[in-house]
Amino acid sequence: MNTQYRKPLADTGLDFFDTQAAVEAIAPGSYATLPYTSRVLAENLVRRCSPETLTDSLKQIIERKRDLDFPWYPARVVCHDILGQTALVDLAGLRDAIADKGGDPSKVNPVVPTQLIVDHSLAVEHAGFDKDAFDKNRAIEDRRNEDRFHFINWTKKAFKNVDVIQPGNGIMHQINLEKMSPVIQSRQGVAFPDTLVGTDSHTPHVDALGVIAIGVGGLEAENVMLGRASYMRLPDIIGVELTGKRQPGITATDIVLAITEFLRAQKVVSSYLEFYGEGAADLTLGDRATISNMTPEFGASAGMFYIDQQTIDYLKLTGREPEQVKLVETYAKQTGLWADSLKEAEYERVLRFDLSSVVRNIAGPSNPHRRVPTSELAERGISGTVENEEGLMPDGAVIIAAITSCTNTSNPRNVVAAGLLARKANALGLTRKPWVKSSFAPGSKVAQLYLEESALLPELEQLGFGIVGFACTTCNGMSGALDPVIQQEVIDRDLYSTAVLSGNRNFDGRIHPYAKQAFLASPPLVVAYAIAGTIRFDIEKDVLGQDQQGNDIRLKDIWPTDEEIDAIVASSVKPEQFREIYTPMFDVAVEYGNEISPLYEWRPESTYIRRPPYWEGALAGARTLKGMRPLAVLGDNITTDHLSPSNAILASSAAGEYLARMGLPEVDFNSYATHRGDHLTAQRATFANPKLLNEMVQENGEVKQGSLARIEPEGKVTRMWEAIETYMDRKQPLIIVAGADYGQGSSRDWAAKGVRLAGVEAIVAEGFERIHRTNLVGMGVLPLEFKKGESRQTYGIDGTETFDVLGTPTPRAELTLVITRTSGDVLNVPVTCRLDTAEEVSVYQAGGVLQRFAEDFLANNTQ
Repeated sequence: MNTQYRKPLADTGLDFFDTQAAVEAIAPGSYATLPYTSRVLAENLVRRCSPETLTDSLKQIIERKRDLDFPWYPARVVCHDILGQTALVDLAGLRDAIADKGGDPSKVNPVVPTQLIVDHSLAVEHAGFDKDAFDKNRAIEDRRNEDRFHFINWTKKAFKNVDVIQPGNGIMHQINLEKMSPVIQSRQGVAFPDTLVGTDSHTPHVDALGVIAIGVGGLEAENVMLGRASYMRLPDIIGVELTGKRQPGITATDIVLAITEFLRAQKVVSSYLEFYGEGAADLTLGDRATISNMTPEFGASAGMFYIDQQTIDYLKLTGREPEQVKLVETYAKQTGLWADSLKEAEYERVLRFDLSSVVRNIAGPSNPHRRVPTSELAERGISGTVENEEGLMPDGAVIIAAITSCTNTSNPRNVVAAGLLARKANALGLTRKPWVKSSFAPGSKVAQLYLEESALLPELEQLGFGIVGFACTTCNGMSGALDPVIQQEVIDRDLYSTAVLSGNRNFDGRIHPYAKQAFLASPPLVVAYAIAGTIRFDIEKDVLGQDQQGNDIRLKDIWPTDEEIDAIVASSVKPEQFREIYTPMFDVAVEYGNEISPLYEWRPESTYIRRPPYWEGALAGARTLKGMRPLAVLGDNITTDHLSPSNAILASSAAGEYLARMGLPEVDFNSYATHRGDHLTAQRATFANPKLLNEMVQENGEVKQGSLARIEPEGKVTRMWEAIETYMDRKQPLIIVAGADYGQGSSRDWAAKGVRLAGVEAIVAEGFERIHRTNLVGMGVLPLEFKKGESRQTYGIDGTETFDVLGTPTPRAELTLVITRTSGDVLNVPVTCRLDTAEEVSVYQAGGVLQRFAEDFLANNTQ
């Protein structure tokens, strides 16, 4: 600890580490030009870095260099139950491995405070037009997940530093924003910026508060939990100046969809963004959070806003204690984290976005950055002539309409706008179309309180948007079963059916197996599409219905004004509502006692929780990187949903067949996501997405869509799982060849775990999404990158080849990919090793994060 920089913080009784003094001692006058992110990272170094390496590490930040790794120690780890539970299953397995080697398993605990929120397990089996939907869905959730919840509650008692928020309370990101983040931490008499990693790609939601919060996979989270530094190089920090003000009637969702399209086009992958300017200052914290939440859709790692009066107002609104609010303001102003102190900040790259240019938008049909102005639906070929046949669903039928996800429900303006639109629609006699499965899943119970206060909840319920749960639902593929009659009509007529949701993800195959495509929209637009009943509808121009006098009703007739929205937010959203919800939620004491075994008693018949296999069998052997055969040859934009889907398990799938053999009734197959604590179920999800396009499988010259593979050298086409089983039996090492942006989407461990268990030793692609690349390293899979301008096409790779990797993996080294064709021709291809830091090389060499920790633990804790 660098105690010479520890000083009193005015009027607080706390100390702080004077980062400005440390920086100025190296380069006088340089602190004023540092971006917000750099200042927070520098503080972490001054407080936590060893004195011997402090100067060199700070110089990387001051001089904007990226030559050396430096340590980052996040203050917290926040998990949802899917990846959080999977991480804790890994730690429980690690305890077993330590005990088998003669170590003390009770010493394996998270060192960093870890908060787990059970929010990803609820499926919308009962829709929002069922008045008992919430209770029914919760009962189903408890029944299906008894194994998982038993394990999660064991971890609360067996591990130190683990707190659990039980199901039915909200989404991790919204709870983090509204309660968990103090913005400024105070521990052991020292104040410092709150920082965290979270096991969800949308963890940057809380960046809106000025809190560096990065989405990571469970493997990287485990690394941080266990007290190891997260080594990094200075990220590319991009300034995004927001100018202008939104036009009347434009929601934060419209803004973020436009910004997503803009930033994707600007190639900000893996960057840290800092939003500032007059436009940013004018945005409410709710609006800022809507933007920060979509950070992974930009391709970025962080979406920061400065601390300013909007931050302070929000902390007061959400019921934070006055002393904490004062600490945030005092610390930010004294240490240069207040917005006014950042006017001289310099960015290597600045982008500008005019908020006044934003129109009403949707995004789709399959990616969040595919924005479509609603005024251009017809010319873009999305809307069309609505041809309703009596008794039949129309083309483009909206079979799911969901107000869901932290993206929007943490913003009261968006939720109130939906309630006001519903009230106007009800008054005019408009109704939801009968084939639309509608739902409302707020990320926080506070939303229910202010909607009741404003008398808008009954209006939403009347249109079928009753509360179905406080959880991540439709957006995560947990949209539940359709009405069997509706589902059968979709199948029989091969109907183009769609979903419209106020979420952040609409990748192919994610929302529901029978929703062929999905569109993102603001909450009020979701309600409007439920009334329209089809995406083949010009939502700005077409007639939604007639009033009692026979007058046509269009969207403009029911769209709420900004004044109406703001009046209700001002009168109905109150600090006491937040205190009413969160005080009891966080006052639950956790008894850590010794009455519980440090080793979990695994249930042998469980399909949810199983002792992980990472220290045995093929995974304990060496990776030769020789004679690898392609499991798949893939194009651009392969998402983690392609690699390991999270949605409902169909009976015809490999996982469904396995669950049936294990005695589960089909009604309780649940989702792929919920089974990720059992590797025998989860590995059967590998490449199980029916939208997969494996270029090794072609028919009449076209790539055939489906979860398919071609076993080599026979050339036999099979379902992907059969190919994996065949290769596993043969102990055949595998490789995956892919295009650009491989692994974008959710921070999903099993997208890396599944391929590693299948025998994949390396992946060569044109580029990797940040979180997924880290997860691959954490599983001991070698990421390799083609040189710029080179690809699977330039080398004519068709999947019949075998591959070797030559050279020693070191950070960003040039290695040689040796491609041997069936003709005997050999091609030597230079590729870049995407082990980016010395720490990643160390993890890879050990076989993965868990193996690295086990080796180090046993070396330091020998009896």
